[in-house]
Amino acid sequence: MDEKLSTYATGSPGETRQSAAVKSFFEKHPKSQKCLLLFVLLGTCMAIGDSVLTPTISVLSAVSGVKLKIPNLHENYVVIIACIILVAIFSVQRYGTHRVAFIFAPISTAWLLSISSIGVYNTIKWNPRIVSALSPVYMYKFLRSTGVEGWVSLGGVVLSITGVETMFADLGHFSSLSIKVAFSFFVYPCLILAYMGEAAFLSKHHEDIQQSFYKAIPEPVFWPVFIVATFAAVVGSQAVISATFSIISQCCALDCFPRVKIIHTSSKIHGQIYIPEVNWMLMCLCLAVTIGLRDTNMMGHAYGLAVTSVMLVTTCLMTLVMTIVWKQRIITVLAFVVFFGSIELLYFSSCVYKVPEGGWIPILLSLTFMAVMYIWNYGTTKKHEFDVENKVSMDRIVSLGPSIGMVRVPGIGLVYSNLVTGVPAVFGHFVTNLPAFHKILVFVCVKSVQVPYVGEEERFVISRVGPKEYGMFRSVVRYGYRDVPREMYDFESRLVSAIVEFVETEPGLEEEEMSSVRRKKEECMEIMEAKEAGVAYILGHSYAKAKQSSSVLKKLAVNVVFAFMSTNCRGTDVVLNVPHTSLLEVGMVYYV
Repeated sequence: MDEKLSTYATGSPGETRQSAAVKSFFEKHPKSQKCLLLFVLLGTCMAIGDSVLTPTISVLSAVSGVKLKIPNLHENYVVIIACIILVAIFSVQRYGTHRVAFIFAPISTAWLLSISSIGVYNTIKWNPRIVSALSPVYMYKFLRSTGVEGWVSLGGVVLSITGVETMFADLGHFSSLSIKVAFSFFVYPCLILAYMGEAAFLSKHHEDIQQSFYKAIPEPVFWPVFIVATFAAVVGSQAVISATFSIISQCCALDCFPRVKIIHTSSKIHGQIYIPEVNWMLMCLCLAVTIGLRDTNMMGHAYGLAVTSVMLVTTCLMTLVMTIVWKQRIITVLAFVVFFGSIELLYFSSCVYKVPEGGWIPILLSLTFMAVMYIWNYGTTKKHEFDVENKVSMDRIVSLGPSIGMVRVPGIGLVYSNLVTGVPAVFGHFVTNLPAFHKILVFVCVKSVQVPYVGEEERFVISRVGPKEYGMFRSVVRYGYRDVPREMYDFESRLVSAIVEFVETEPGLEEEEMSSVRRKKEECMEIMEAKEAGVAYILGHSYAKAKQSSSVLKKLAVNVVFAFMSTNCRGTDVVLNVPHTSLLEVGMVYYV
C-alpha cells in the first residue's frame, strides 16, 4: 500500500542486475543489515557531534579576537564571554528561527562581503602573486615537497570547507537550485578571496599564524568586522542547531531515538521545529567543551574529524542510493566513490592522526549517541517482533462470535498497536482480564513510511477485521519521516469520517444492491452513534526484560539503559495527544 503513495515514486527505471544483487545481499545476510545500521548511525552521530563543536569553535574563535586589542585580558574572561553568547543562542531557540531569520541574510551577506573585501585588500597590498595559487598544480607540489608533514597539515586545511556538511538543513527553507546559485556565484568566490588575502598576509608575516585572521584586518575596520564575525558565528551556530533538530525528529520517526517533545515553531514552514530536551543537552555539551578545552586548535582537530567522518559516510551511503534507488550503472557509481571518496579519505586520515590532540572528542560523543540510538532501536524492534509473534489469530476471534465473548457497550474503542495486520496481543490480554468492550473496535497503527511527506488525503488506510457484524476495523495512520505528527487535531472526527467513507464505498454483491445500501446506511449510523457515546483509547504499555540466560552486557543494555529511556522519554499517549480522561493502559512484559 505504501508504494501507491503519490510521493513514493522515484521516477527511476526498473530493477537492474546491480540493484537486485545489492538488495539480495542485504536481505540474505541479517548481520550486514546491522553493520549498515551501525554505519548510518555513525554518520548521524558524528553530525550531532558536529552540532556541539560548531557553536563552540565558532563563538570562541570570534570572541578570541578581542585579545588583540586588549592584550591583558585574561583567558578566563574570553571563555566567560563565549559561554554567555552560547547560553543566549540556545535560550532563544524556543522562539523559533522565523522570529529572527530576517537578520540572517543581512548578517551573512555583510560577513561575506567584509572578508572578501579584506581579502582583496591584503592580496593587493602584501602579495598579488598569490593569485597563481588558484592552480591545483601548487597543491600537488606542496604535498610532494612536504611529504608526511603536508599530509598532517590537511587536518587543519579541511577547516576551510567545514560547514558544507550541514547545507542539507537549508533544503527545509530554500530550493536546491537557489542554494546552488547562491553558493557558486556568491559564497564560494567570497571565501576564495578571503583565504587568498589571508595567505598573502601570511606570506609576509609568518609569525602571526595563530591569529592571522584578525591580524590581517586593517586597523580602521577591526571593530566593525569583529562585531560582524560574532554575529556570523551566531548565525552559523543557529544553522547547525536547526539541522540537529531535523535529524533527531527523523530519527524518532524511524525508531532510532527515544521519543522527545517536538514543537513546530512556524505555522508556514514545516521544517522549523524545536526540541527542548535536545536543545538543553547540546547547550550543556557546548559549555563543557568550551570550559574544558579553551583551545581553538584542539577544537579544530575535533571539528575536522567530525566533519570529514560525516562526509565520508555520506559518500559511501550515496553509492547505495545511486545503485538501489537511482539505478545507475556500476561504472558511474565507482567513478563517483573513487573521485570523492579518495579526496575525503585523504582528509579523514589526516584528521585521525590528530585524535590524541582533540580528535577523541567527536569519537566519544558519537559512541555515546550511537549506544543510545542502537539500544533504543534494538528494544523497539524486539517489541515489534514480540507483537508479531504473539498476535491473536483471527480464528480465535471468529470462534468467539460477534460479541467476542464479552458484553459490547456503546462507544468506539481505539486499540493502538504497531501491527498493520492481525489482532495485537494487547487486545487478547485485555479480553482475558475485562468482561466488556465497545461496540465499534478500531485497531490503530501509527506508521512512519519511507517517504518525506504523506498528504492528508492519503493519511488513513482503512480495512475491516473479521465479518461485518463484528464491528471491527483497522486504521493505518501514515506519516513521512519528515512529516512529524503535529497535535492530532480533531483526530477522532477525521478517523470516524475515514471509516464511514470506507463503509460507504465498500463493494457489495450486485444482486443485493438495495439491501446492501440499506445495511451500509445502518452501519454508518451505528458508527456515528458510537462516536456520540464516547471514544476510549487503549494503549499497550510494554516492559522489556532480558532473559535470564542473556549476557551481562545485554542485561545492562535492556534492563537498565533501555528501561531508563522508556521510563523517561515521552509516552505514547503524549505523542499521540490522547486525552487522559479517555485513556486505558494495558501492561505487558516481553523478554528479549
